[in-house]
Amino acid sequence: MRALRIHEPGGPEVLRLDDVAPPPVGPGQVRVRVRAAALNHLDLWVRRGLPGTTYPRTLGADAAGVVDEVGAGGLGVAAGDRVVLDPGSSCRRCAACARGDASMCARYGILGEHGEGTMAEQVVVDAAQVLPMPPGLSFEEAASVPLVAMTAWRMMVTRGRLRPGERVLVHSAGAGVGVFCVQIARLTGARVVATASTEEKRRRLMDLGAHAALDSTSPGLFRAAREAAGGEGYDVVVDYVGKDTFAASLRLARNGGRILTCGTTSGWDPTVDLRHVFYRQVEVIGSTMGNRAELEAALACFSDGRLRPVVAAVLPLERAADAHRLLESRAAFGKVVLVP
Repeated sequence: MRALRIHEPGGPEVLRLDDVAPPPVGPGQVRVRVRAAALNHLDLWVRRGLPGTTYPRTLGADAAGVVDEVGAGGLGVAAGDRVVLDPGSSCRRCAACARGDASMCARYGILGEHGEGTMAEQVVVDAAQVLPMPPGLSFEEAASVPLVAMTAWRMMVTRGRLRPGERVLVHSAGAGVGVFCVQIARLTGARVVATASTEEKRRRLMDLGAHAALDSTSPGLFRAAREAAGGEGYDVVVDYVGKDTFAASLRLARNGGRILTCGTTSGWDPTVDLRHVFYRQVEVIGSTMGNRAELEAALACFSDGRLRPVVAAVLPLERAADAHRLLESRAAFGKVVLVP
């Protein structure tokens, strides 16, 4: 079978389409014939090189496809099922797993980062990582959902405690996770202000439910964001941009407000004034991935149309380098998907 792999860290030029043996199916495992696999920023970081990465490595955390084979003990799954994959795995035995916090397990892993990924014609995963594909979605749409939807759901709902009527600012909201942060915030009854770099992205964010969309490249962004909040600050600021925006996020949060973060696309080392944290009692809340219940909750919203997948481009696996460049350029609104 064909698999998109890297043999060393580097730019898009290190991506290789290799012919490899199909993975064997062990007890409690399922083999899925991949029909679509979506890119995440995680794929860019793994490609560039992360500590502990071994080579060669098949990239990809997200996929949708059809179950091809079920190993002994793979309960609840049958050959022919149309499925999406939970990209995370855990030990299922520690205290964190027992209380439902799989992403806080010391052995938590993500497909394509801690093991072989989804950008191949076939992938083998634990049966517990297989979920029914939401009806009404194409394979490309379904593949675009799991990692970013579960991340946004945990960050906004579980960790962020978002409530109706709150004022929410989402930085760089045209990104894969951002489009779901906007939709989830609107779904909970919050008032949403989003930022994006182009007029087209801002228009589409308004279509997804943002009450206002601001130019993230404008020198006057801070003032515009403050005015959009009525001068009172935001109850919640969603900031996965990091270094470029975090200091402003602290100032834009109201006294007692919350800053939610699940990443640092512009850098992990912002310079901040900690007085805003303790004197104004601003909470900084980190969030990573999610658990199966959070993914199921998000998928249910796609099943009944309360959330909408947003696919920017669909490319064949042979054009993986172009897909990576598209994601790196930040030109895409929503998700970039590859099809084997």
